[in-house]
Amino acid sequence: MTDQLKNHILKFVTPPDNELQSFLNLMELEDIKNRDYLLKEGHYCKYQYFILKGCFRSFFIDRKGVEKVVNFGIEDWWLTNFDSFINQTISELNIQAAEDSKVLKISKSNLDHILRDSLELNRYFRIILEKVRIADQRRIQFMYNLSGEELYTVFNEHNPDFVQRVPQYMLASYLGFTPEFLSKIRRKKKQ
Repeated sequence: MTDQLKNHILKFVTPPDNELQSFLNLMELEDIKNRDYLLKEGHYCKYQYFILKGCFRSFFIDRKGVEKVVNFGIEDWWLTNFDSFINQTISELNIQAAEDSKVLKISKSNLDHILRDSLELNRYFRIILEKVRIADQRRIQFMYNLSGEELYTVFNEHNPDFVQRVPQYMLASYLGFTPEFLSKIRRKKKQ
């Protein structure tokens, strides 16, 4: 199972074999059923997760009791609640499987230990975090600058896997729409 993560790491950096193996040895495999949680609001986020198989969503419940999807994750993506994981604060986010899934997870103390000792793995995580930050920044820009239809089109072009795998109400929440508005856009696109 760690071969998938190893291959992902080697796309970006080339750590010495002993450092890479030490890192992989710290990873724990976990099977997650559809709708099960990796993290629930009110708990501490103890792990970063590398998704081997499946799909997840990060979300919170707003003051009106409405779910707001913050992020998705699929194969070969890292997922965590950064605020809770890094600052060791209680999570305001939930992370839930949107289908049966498998993840590798690593605790903060083990990750900190590896990153202190390996320049290349430190570089790998910096690259991954830069990609996450860029994606978040683009999403915010798109949400402010594009119409609903344009936003859906751009998302669909860049993330066709999600459109096929994620339930419509989750995708609508992520894009800031109601499910009804998303249905209207999809109908219009088919015509």
